[in-house]
Amino acid sequence: MTHKTKGIVLRSIKYGETSLVVTIFTEMFGVQTCMVNGVRTSKKSSSKANQFQPTAVLDLVVYHSDNKSMQRIKEFSWAVLYEDILSDVIKNSIAAYMAELIYKCLKQPEANADLFNFCEESFLQLDKAGKTVSANFALFFTLHLAHFFGFRMTDNFSSENIFLDLQEGNFINHQPTHPHFIEGKYAELTSQLLKVMQPQELEDFRLNQEIRRELLIRYLEYYALHISDFGQMKTLMVLHEVL
Repeated sequence: MTHKTKGIVLRSIKYGETSLVVTIFTEMFGVQTCMVNGVRTSKKSSSKANQFQPTAVLDLVVYHSDNKSMQRIKEFSWAVLYEDILSDVIKNSIAAYMAELIYKCLKQPEANADLFNFCEESFLQLDKAGKTVSANFALFFTLHLAHFFGFRMTDNFSSENIFLDLQEGNFINHQPTHPHFIEGKYAELTSQLLKVMQPQELEDFRLNQEIRRELLIRYLEYYALHISDFGQMKTLMVLHEVL
């Protein structure tokens, strides 16, 4: 049986001489692994393979069976034509980081329309973002994505609660006995970033590379504490370089 659904490509791996195995976050079924046959056989078909770059948003017609771990795609076409993400080095690196983070968080193939809409809208917002917003976008996305997996940080920062406990996900008034915490200007900045509801507000954050790097490392530490087998982010080093 076939179904129509949107999908965000998270990962694509060459398979055999002509095919791809792609991991796609679909609106209807959640994260799925799909076989795409015959997209790497010629120059004409290679343009089809390009549609399965990570971050691509596609309209799909899929064969789906709950009893199979590998699904098949019957038809596909662009649902979104980006202006910058696939061609701009900085935006492409940020988007690749976002795609990998989504991939690492999605453990079960179940639909989540709110999460899908947030991810799709985030890629669209990044695509049209200016320089400052783009530079801070990974921080915004990393903090807000956690909400959809049940471990969003609680923004209770105050003049007394100046330590962000990464194990508990909230601010406390004393240094934790474990090493997983953020303090000082990084804790205060995190509180300010948690208040950002729209990416355009990131224009007000004039952060340097060192601050962005440190915050992102600590936020990923937070993910590793709350998601089993989270591992290392392969895109992080590239992101540090371009930012």
